[in-house]
Amino acid sequence: MTLSHAGIATPSAWVTRWAHLLHPGARVLDLACGSGRHAAWLAARGHQVLALDRDADAIAGLPAGVAGRVADLEQGVWPLAGEAPFDAIVVTNYLHRPLWPHLAAALAPGGCWIYETFAAGNETVGKPSRPDFLLRPGELLDVAREQGLRVVAYEDGLVEVPKTAFVQRLCAVREATAAAGAAAPPRYRLDP
Repeated sequence: MTLSHAGIATPSAWVTRWAHLLHPGARVLDLACGSGRHAAWLAARGHQVLALDRDADAIAGLPAGVAGRVADLEQGVWPLAGEAPFDAIVVTNYLHRPLWPHLAAALAPGGCWIYETFAAGNETVGKPSRPDFLLRPGELLDVAREQGLRVVAYEDGLVEVPKTAFVQRLCAVREATAAAGAAAPPRYRLDP
C-alpha cells in the first residue's frame, strides 16, 4: 500500500477501476473501512460515504466529508438495520461470511457491490492464512448469484502489488427493474 500526497493510503486499483459505475452523489457504504482510504477517495469524488469499522480511532481519524460509525460487525445484530439502501457497497481485505445476506439486502436497485479480499492460496505467501479468512475458489461468484446480483467482473488469482497475495475480486450489481417488473436492460459500461 502506498501513501498519497494527503497521507491517506492509495485506494485499491479494483475499487478505482469500477467506481465509474456509481452515479454522481451516490450513497456508499465502506464496510470495515480501516484507515478510510476508499471512503476518503470516494468522498473526494462527490459521493456520500458512510464508513463503518470497529476501530474507534480509525473512525475518529476519517477526513471531513466522510460519515463514520463505530460498529463491531461480527458481534450482535446488523448495525444498519432500518437504514436506506446504499447505491454502492465497498469491501476490501475483510471477510465475515454471515454479513453477505445483510450486504445484499442493503444494496439498492441499480447498486454496485465492489468486493476484494484474500483467497485460498494466500496461506502459502503470508497472512491471513486461516481458512476462515480466505475465500474458497469461486466463492464470491457463488455469493453474487445466491444474492441475485449480476456479475460485471470477477478475478481470482495471485497479485504482486501492493504485496504478494492470493485474492478474489468481484464487481456486481443489483439490476434495476423496468416499469413492467422485468429486469431493465443492462447499462453497465465496462470501460470508464
